Amino acid sequence: MDILTWAALSADEQQAALQRSPLIGDSGLEQSVRAIVDAVASRGDAALKEFNQKFDGAKLVNISSANIDSLRLSESEISAASARVSAELKAAIAQAMANIDVFHSAQQFRPIDIETQAGVRCELRSEPIEKVGLYIPGGSAPLISTVMMLALPAKIAGCEKRVLVSPPPINDAIVYAANACGITEIYQVGGAQAIAALAFGTESIPSVDKIFGPGNRYVTEAKRLVSQDSRCTVSIDMPAGPSEVLVIADSDANAQFIAADLLSQAEHGPDSQVILVTDSEPLAQAVNQALESQLAALPRQEIAATALKGSRTILVKDMQEAALVSNRYGPEHLIIQTRFPRDVLKHIRAAGSVFLGAYTPESVGDYASGTNHVLPTYGYSRAVSSLSLADFSRRFTVQESSAKGLLGLGQAVMTLASNELLDAHKNAVAIRLASLKD
Repeated sequence: MDILTWAALSADEQQAALQRSPLIGDSGLEQSVRAIVDAVASRGDAALKEFNQKFDGAKLVNISSANIDSLRLSESEISAASARVSAELKAAIAQAMANIDVFHSAQQFRPIDIETQAGVRCELRSEPIEKVGLYIPGGSAPLISTVMMLALPAKIAGCEKRVLVSPPPINDAIVYAANACGITEIYQVGGAQAIAALAFGTESIPSVDKIFGPGNRYVTEAKRLVSQDSRCTVSIDMPAGPSEVLVIADSDANAQFIAADLLSQAEHGPDSQVILVTDSEPLAQAVNQALESQLAALPRQEIAATALKGSRTILVKDMQEAALVSNRYGPEHLIIQTRFPRDVLKHIRAAGSVFLGAYTPESVGDYASGTNHVLPTYGYSRAVSSLSLADFSRRFTVQESSAKGLLGLGQAVMTLASNELLDAHKNAVAIRLASLKD
């Protein structure tokens, strides 16, 4: 990776050094995705099957159904797919599920019920989102782990309807993990068309209230479009784009470990981005050497090599400046591999998820530590949080005022309403106060 010295860069050059991959963005992307969304909205299942054939080369066959083109997997197909998963993989899934369950169960909402002043009671309550759609990417890297990261929190939160979609043919382990997490509605459809189906509903796929899950640029754009479409009412989990990691390291760090962490993100896709921020030029050089040797042994080396072209190393004067650079970038994943990582953590303000120390590779969070790996990318971590149990519920407030409460609060409300020139608001209080004098 190119090595840049932060202090030697102008303000514009510093900004350019923190730009995401140049592969992001396509002037024709919105138009292409909108055409897919509109086709699904107007033609339903027929459009989905055409897109399955066009983009995934798949003609769906459900042998247990009278409909040979069924989008939904049958119970027998789920059972058959689950039976083909190895015992070793099932054990790994079970261990990951246990940790994810523990961490997310600990996030259960605690209601608030207080009197803000005499006779005025205010509450904060929470209810699960009724219908959620879970998008699981397929392709060359079927994300089994994403099933657990979405399906388990949805189950723990109490979401009544949990619908999973994934490009055909769906990997057996994805089917098994979904079933193990309590998902029984599994549909063979991916890409922008799957997002549109969840938003609008089709003859087979029900519409949902909120869509979760990562995906490629087409999926991300489709999520944005449907969340702003007046023809449906659906929300999305967060803005999400290509995977990224930033590593903060000092001279004590292990160059081989760092190279492995950088490549673990670079292999996600050609538009992924990895950044190393360090105060040690010898370490930066050692990491470049380690990248070269490790890259040569990777099956996905072509993908990772392309991602590395849009990546870089930034030299800083100390760890405080390293934290400053990281906060400006706002990484999806932040690895702090320093002698005293928690000292650096004190200065971190923007990151999707943080990994501390030499023995906490980003991979553990991706799969089995218990935290959620659905994270904001592209700098959104400066304002958007990582996925949690709260995202599968909606919070609302309740207020109750007694006559005594309104007597104590009414004048302040009327004064504020009057100064905002909203006389009907003022009158709603005044008429009640007058009734108390009768």
